[in-house]
Parts: sequence; structure tokens; C-alpha cells
Amino acid sequence: MSDETRLFFNGIRGDGDYDVPPMTDQQLADFIQGTSPPENLDELRQRFRSERETHLGVKEGVDAEKLDEAGWGLVLGAGLDPTVEEALSELIALRQAEAGGHFRLYKSADSPQPDESKTAWLARHGMGPGPADPEKVPYYLLLVGDPEAIPYRFQTQLDVQYSVGRIHFETLDDYARYARSVKMAAEGEVQLARRAAFFGPANPNDRSTHLSATHLVEALLNELKARDAHRDWDFQAALRTEAVKDRLAALLGGGETPAVLFTASHGMSFPLGSPRQLAHQGALLCQDWPGPEQWQQDIPERFYLAGDHLASDANLLGLIGFFFACFGAGTPLLDEFTRQTGGQQRAIAPRPFLARLPQRMLALGALAVIGHVERAWGYSFIWPGAKRQTEVFRSTLSLLLNGGRVGPAIEYFNERYAELSTVLNDELEKVDFGKSPDAKLLAGLWTANNDARGYLLLGDPAVKVPVAEEGAAARERPSVEVGSVTAGSDVATTRAPVQVQTDYTPTATGARISVKTETREGALLASSTVTVSEDGEATLSDEQISPTTTAAVTALHRAAVQGAIAAWAAAEETDGVS
Repeated sequence: MSDETRLFFNGIRGDGDYDVPPMTDQQLADFIQGTSPPENLDELRQRFRSERETHLGVKEGVDAEKLDEAGWGLVLGAGLDPTVEEALSELIALRQAEAGGHFRLYKSADSPQPDESKTAWLARHGMGPGPADPEKVPYYLLLVGDPEAIPYRFQTQLDVQYSVGRIHFETLDDYARYARSVKMAAEGEVQLARRAAFFGPANPNDRSTHLSATHLVEALLNELKARDAHRDWDFQAALRTEAVKDRLAALLGGGETPAVLFTASHGMSFPLGSPRQLAHQGALLCQDWPGPEQWQQDIPERFYLAGDHLASDANLLGLIGFFFACFGAGTPLLDEFTRQTGGQQRAIAPRPFLARLPQRMLALGALAVIGHVERAWGYSFIWPGAKRQTEVFRSTLSLLLNGGRVGPAIEYFNERYAELSTVLNDELEKVDFGKSPDAKLLAGLWTANNDARGYLLLGDPAVKVPVAEEGAAARERPSVEVGSVTAGSDVATTRAPVQVQTDYTPTATGARISVKTETREGALLASSTVTVSEDGEATLSDEQISPTTTAAVTALHRAAVQGAIAAWAAAEETDGVS
């Protein structure tokens, strides 16, 4: 089958294979039929209808660039260590001074509670669906906490009308360092050169990266360079054979670190239970990978850049990054692809988590990183019949280069998501009522919709690129120095993260699968035993849930059980479970 007739998806597994195999548009369309509409479809339709009036989610008459009008709020996750607020004191004081009466601090009972929806949380604070009203809830909202404390779904749905970012670090010192970085940039201590870098490998015999290097990275570079509004910017490129790991490391803390960095590549994907998943999921695969034909084995670390590959003394102060890569911002607990294509949803991680690369970047001075939770899809920049479509990416980057805040800059993706969700669900309704499905149209709408929905902002949504004024001399990046908030303090355990253990035991008639979910300290939270027959039928023979186990952990455990069953079935199709 010709490459021209198949869809190629972003993402390479640790074993060297594609995370989602190439398929025809007809095959994808067959999966798509039966997709459930998003929970907030009415709000998305409202956003789509009103987008011609303004491209921002704030109500009419409010200037989103002015914090004293648009407002700014800090949302601390329920159960978060209270010393995190102290570690962020410099950021809180900065934004309180800028936003004045429109500053809000949400903590304790005011925070989103476990299993509370975005709609219910807004209602508690006097807001219904529709544009943000800073008199009630600020337009700019910075969530603080991991995606167990504040789920990804809460963030993406809130982001439809609000400008939302997130931070989560392992130590209090990292929180303090990030707060200091934002403060230094906002108060003019950081005056970077107007330099933007574009990084895009095109791995041998890999159609996905050849498309992204040509039709996304190189196209954006040329479009932005041609605009008079950006004539004072220096644009640099590391494309194709130049897009190697050493070059990316130089752009992330080395001598070539720019003010803005855009990359498009495969993001690394590792299976549930892999020792590399939490540390390296979403790492950026570089040109060092020889491609799928020449390299048919595990992907070594020398081919990709992960968070723990950044130098300990790397200085990224002021940088804003944009990663087009699968899992580049984070990984959910459950597989969204199978959920939305009618399959049995399975756990793909022991818990939802942020990608370590952008998390480490923010701890080293970067102000914000835009990336993907779940998979990135090529239809976001190539549309059937219309070919190359880079306007949303170009608009976002242009607003950043022109001095706009990062939150409003990615509103273009929110508009795209609202439009695509509306059109896709209308098209699926027509198919349900008897219309013959158009495979190319459905494939294009579905993948573009999922791509637009998956973008996430890590960092304060109110930050700007801190560059020197036009014609003024740039300064060398200053270092970010903070005193230890609490020596050796570690906030990673404040939510008692869990671990899942799975054992497979062959039997005379199939297999027995045991799944245990425990705290990091080894306390048992839940256990299940499943018997699987020779024909693949799975039966739950025992389940024990501790009375203290939360609903979220129970859901995680049961998803892990389903994932273990699916993994056993997949292994049986080859040589069995080892």
C-alpha cells in the first residue's frame, strides 16, 4: 500500500514501533463511528458561534492583556502541601499587585474538590457557562498540582473560556525558583535577544516526521520570517539532518538557547509498567534515530532528549517552548484513543502525570511550555483537499513574538477545538441518521479535533516573552538564585502517589492475573484476581477495596485491571506473556 494512501501518526514506542500504526482513512473512519460527544458540547458550540465577535474567552469590554481588568487567580489543588503557597509567595505578590481587586487565591474548600467538574466548581464561585467575567472568576488561572489533584479534563474544559496554565514540581525549591523566574521576567530583569529557533527532524523512511519538518516547522519558519511585524527577530533552524540530540541540548540550556523554541518530532511512548515511562514519556525523539526500517529494536536514550538529560546548570530563564509531540506535556491515566473510537478503555500509566522534560525546563527558568497530553495528530497542519494548514500555529507564535501573553496566544487552538467538535459531532449525527459516511472527512475532523483538544499550557498563562525593546541591546541571561524554602523538602509525596503491580500466572485452562494497587510505602489499597480462559474470556474472581481507598484510586485500579487483561490478550497473539 502506498504511503500516500495511509495516515501516519506521531509517537514512537520504546520498542521502536509506532504508538498508533499507520492506517487508511477508511479504517480510522470505521473506528470513529460511535464516538461519544464531549461532555461540554453545548459550551463548545456557544464558543464556536461567538468566536467572530472576539478570539478571546473574556467578556466584552475587558482587555485581556491588562491583569487589572482580566484578573489573575491561583488555584491550589486540594490536599496540596500548604508550604507550596509559601514557596510561590513572590509570584503571588507580583500578580496580586498587577491584578488588584481582580486577584483571587483558591485553596482548601475553595479549590476544586475530588471528582468535582469544572462546571460545578465555577458555579460554586458564581459563574455559569460563557465568557469569563473577572468580577466573579479571573480570566487567567494558574492551577497548582498534579493531574491527580486537578484532572486534565478539568483543565481542558476550563480552558475553553479561560486562560489556564498548570505547574507541578517535586520540590519546594523548584516552586520558588519558578516564582522567582516569572517575577524577574515581569519586572524587566530579563532582556533576551529576539531569537526564535525551530527544530524538526525528518527521520529516514518515516513519513510522519518528513511531513512535519516540511509542512509545519519549515513552513512556519518561512511564514514568520516573511512578516514585517517580525523583521527584528532572528530566526534559526535545525532541520532534518541538523536536528540531532546535541543540537537540541544546545537549544535547551546551552549556548544557543533562544527566547522562543518550536519543535515538531515524535514523542516517546512507553507501556504501563515500563521503568522508563514516568521519566521519559514524551521525550523528544531526534534525528539520531535511523528510522523504522533501519532500527527495529528498543530505542536507546542517545536518540532522544528527556528531562533528566538537561544539564544541572542549564539556564533557560525567560524561554517559552512549543512542542508538537505525542505526550509532550503529559500522559493521562486512560487511553483516550480507544475511548473515543469505541474500544475498551485501558490504563496506559499507573497514574496521570506531567512530562518530565517541560517540568524540568520550568524548574530551570523557562516561563511556559505548550505541549500535548496524549497523542499529537498530523491533520492539525495538513487538511484533505486544502493541504497545508498552519494558520493556528502561526497565529499563536505571532502573538508571542509581538509581546502577547501566552494564555491568549493559545486561544486560537481553543477556537479550533470548539469549531471542530461542533462540526464533527454534527457530521456523526448525520451518519447516525443514515448519511453515507465520508471517510476522508471523518478522519480529518476526528484527528484534527483530538489534536486541538490535547494542547495544554504548563506555566503561568500571563507570562510574555521577555525580550529587549526593539533597537535596544539584549542582556545575558541572569541566573536564578533562591534560598532553600525548606531544606530537602519534597512535595511529591503530599498526595501519596500509588503504584500498580501485575502478575500473570499460566493455568491449565488459560491464565490468572493478579493486580495490586498500593501506596508508595506499600500499603494495600486494592487487589483483584481475574481468571482468563483459553478463548480469552475474562472473569473477575476476587476484588478487595480498602475502606480508605478514594474513588479516584478505585477507578485507577479497575482501569489497571482492564489494561492487564488487554496486555495478556495482546501477548497471546504473539508468543504469550513472559
